[in-house]
Amino acid sequence: MITARQSRAARALLGWTQETLADQARTSLTALKRLESENDLEVYESTRDLVRRALEAAGIVLLSTDKGQGVLLLHDRNDPPPKR
Repeated sequence: MITARQSRAARALLGWTQETLADQARTSLTALKRLESENDLEVYESTRDLVRRALEAAGIVLLSTDKGQGVLLLHDRNDPPPKR
């Protein structure tokens, strides 16, 4: 299940606005704002799933362990590896 923080962090990594993510997920902006709210608003599981799928299609991996949650942006396979 995607959390509010994961959604916001993933958007930041992608450089997406809420409007962009809502469009990519084919959900309403209001539904996305509810998902990303810190007020524990009710969100349909189908909305969470649409958002998760849109982010994963853009290269985001949602991480969840017993120590916490996070996000990872995969490099495009055609891009050269980052320089160290």
